[in-house]
Formats: sequence, structure tokens, C-alpha cells
Amino acid sequence: MDKHQFLSAALRNPFNEIVAEELYRLALPDAWLVSGCLVQTVWNVLTTRAVDYGINDYDVFYFDPDTSWEAEDKVIRQLNDRLAPRGIAVEARNQARVHLWYPEKHGLPYPELRCSTQGIDRFLTKNTQIGIRRAGEGYEVYAPNGHDDVAALIVRPNPGPNFSAAKYEVKARRWKALWPEITVLPAA
Repeated sequence: MDKHQFLSAALRNPFNEIVAEELYRLALPDAWLVSGCLVQTVWNVLTTRAVDYGINDYDVFYFDPDTSWEAEDKVIRQLNDRLAPRGIAVEARNQARVHLWYPEKHGLPYPELRCSTQGIDRFLTKNTQIGIRRAGEGYEVYAPNGHDDVAALIVRPNPGPNFSAAKYEVKARRWKALWPEITVLPAA
């Protein structure tokens, strides 16, 4: 699966396109639609399920040097006001401030980031290290590991400083229950 095939499948879910369009309109700094909503849509296309099957929410990363909770909360409320009436649940996180709360919440280190794609690089699974964003008339795709695992329905751990085998197992178990066709590689 190449970038264009991935994007074509991911955009079959109209909510992915709506969120990406809204991020473009809002001009949030370094904003990306990321992770599960993209990969799970492609899995749904490949397994002939409804395109939004199993998707809990639509994750948004952006990078704003204002690391105050008030600034992030304003973005969260703004996206919710614009997208919730359309039935789209969005979880937005300013990647510039993740290092401020992650260690306390998860008990794992989280070095400070310099951009949103570094946050994508730290996902628990390599197959979800993907983001898209509108760029002019088209889309930019960030996928440091490509799209082969997505196309082959493979879930692969992404060991790193904030990796948790226990959290990986929980996530993989949920996905396997929803998409029994996937192959989950062990964390260790």
C-alpha cells in the first residue's frame, strides 16, 4: 500500500476528511489528524466493514508554544463546538505540553517534543504512527514506517522511552476483539 492508496482508503470515512478540513480552516500550528481513526478506517475498508466501525474518537495533534492548560482547553472547546454537533468526538492535544503531564499520569518518562510528528513517533504501535493534514488542494501524509503493516493488518509494538507493554496489550486486545483479522505481534 502506498501513500495514495492509504489516503484514498482513510478518506472514505467522511469524518476524517471533515476533521482535516476543520484543522486547515482553524490554522492550528503543526496540526495533524492522527492514529487510530486513520488506521482503523483503512482496516474497515480492507475488511468490508462500515468505515467508522470501532472508532471511538478522532485524535488531533498540534504544536503551540503556549503550554498553558487554558490555551489547550480553548482549542479543545473550539474543536468540540465545531465538530460535536456533527457527531464527531475529537481528542486534541498540544504536543508542546505533553511532557508536563504524561509522566505523572502514566508513570513513564516523556521527553519534551519540538513538533507534532515527534508525538506521532512515540505511539505505542508502529502501525498507528501515521498522520494526515490538508496542504493546499491536497494532503500531506506522515508515516515514518510506511503503510505495509496497515495493509497487512499487522499490529507491531513501538518500543521507546514511553512504551508500556501492559498498555500495548490492552490496546491490542481491544483491537483484536473488533478486528479478529489483525495479527498482533508480541511486545517482547
